[in-house]
Amino acid sequence: MQSRLKLARISLMRIGVYDPYLDTLGGGEKYMLTAASCLSQKHEVSVFWDQKDILLSGQNKFDIDLSRVNLVPDIFTTDTSIIRKILDTRRFDAILFLSDGSLPFVSSDLYVHFQFPVEWVNAKGLIQSQKIKRIKKIICNSNFTKSYIDKKFNKDSIVLHPPTYLEEKMPKVNFDKKQNIILNVGRYATFPNKVSVKKQEFMIDAFKRMCDLGLRDYQFHLVISYLNVDKEKVKNLYKRIGKYPIKILENASYKDLSREYALSKIYWHAAGVNEDLDKFPEKAEHFGITTVEAEINGLVPVVFDAGGQKEIVKEGESGYLWTSDIEFIEKTFVVTRNASLLRKMSDKAVISGHKFSTNLFSQKILNIFDNEN
Repeated sequence: MQSRLKLARISLMRIGVYDPYLDTLGGGEKYMLTAASCLSQKHEVSVFWDQKDILLSGQNKFDIDLSRVNLVPDIFTTDTSIIRKILDTRRFDAILFLSDGSLPFVSSDLYVHFQFPVEWVNAKGLIQSQKIKRIKKIICNSNFTKSYIDKKFNKDSIVLHPPTYLEEKMPKVNFDKKQNIILNVGRYATFPNKVSVKKQEFMIDAFKRMCDLGLRDYQFHLVISYLNVDKEKVKNLYKRIGKYPIKILENASYKDLSREYALSKIYWHAAGVNEDLDKFPEKAEHFGITTVEAEINGLVPVVFDAGGQKEIVKEGESGYLWTSDIEFIEKTFVVTRNASLLRKMSDKAVISGHKFSTNLFSQKILNIFDNEN
């Protein structure tokens, strides 16, 4: 009887989900919306946001079923009083909160998700200490992020790698239909010093240099999502391209992105290059969800050796890691000039990527909430 009562109580959990970057619909937003979708299989789930079509936009972009997820007003804006936050969160048994370094005052169980190190946060102040005590569980997207968060908050966090595809929706790779395309997928945004976060300019310059060094019959495609505030900056990328065989796809649909993955052979990622990662570790790639998606689609990753990328790519087997622009170009040339090696590594990449299925993500996040309640 007790076990039945416990199961009934678990099934009636009311969970609120908050992501301050939800309108960017980037990799982190795929993580949070997938979490909402998975939790809604057993629980009553609501997303805090004021834009009414955000769930439909997320469902269309990420191919996620959000039909069981509700939308409620965003109470985590800076102009919302602490009292209101405390009162409104009484309606929920738990809050899953993606932190940008800040922590909320809530009256329900608090589950905090960190997607990057927050070294600038003072975790020892009186108010902050009280907020930290309220945290029931910290969830990190990678071992890289965990290594910083655990030290900062003196907690033992859980690593829950981001989701990719449901097992039944895993793409079937046909290497023979692939074209000579190098692909990069990422959001375009800049740091305060106006340097791009994902280093699109760096990769454009590297590809142009490879063409000048003799690369033939290859194209470089960049799939870029961005907010309107960065639209003019994206336009500047076109000027940088010149007459080189480089193509930009802006705010691509799920269908168009899937097509790019299906046709491409090599995946590039350069976040963290030319940055002081000892001082600013958050500027490295925190995990690399697009790298995993690329692997699943049979692309061979050639990615910067920092952050969470090390948890994805096995050097010389499923892809390559690099630390300098010279090494970046040299390792890319290795696979563009050796078709049999490229195909062999593609097969290994698919196997590597399948370790990060949405099914596994779903099982783990449900266990996190069910085992804690």
